[in-house]
Parts: sequence; C-alpha cells; structure tokens
Amino acid sequence: MNCDTCLFYEYDEEYDDYYCSVDMDEDDYARMMQHQECPFWRDGDEYKTVRKQM
Repeated sequence: MNCDTCLFYEYDEEYDDYYCSVDMDEDDYARMMQHQECPFWRDGDEYKTVRKQM
C-alpha cells in the first residue's frame, strides 16, 4: 500500500507523526489487510490537474 501519496494521509503536529484520516471500521481494516489494497486510497497529488492543463 502506498499511503505516502494518499489524500487521507495527514500529518498530526501534536504527535509529530502521519496518520490515516479515513474513518474505517474493523471490517474495512480486515478487508484492506487481506487484499493488501486500500479501497479508500485517493491520489493526493494537488498538481495533477495543473499538469493536465499544460
């Protein structure tokens, strides 16, 4: 899984660490671990749209 590029992978200044901000339950987490693929992953590249316009 590539969480580093995910839109939901956010930095928490209080804990000085990154975390997943998706509100998933145990079933979602188990499914994610079983398939080794996150169903919530969204491209967090904010420049993607700009590159398409060029």
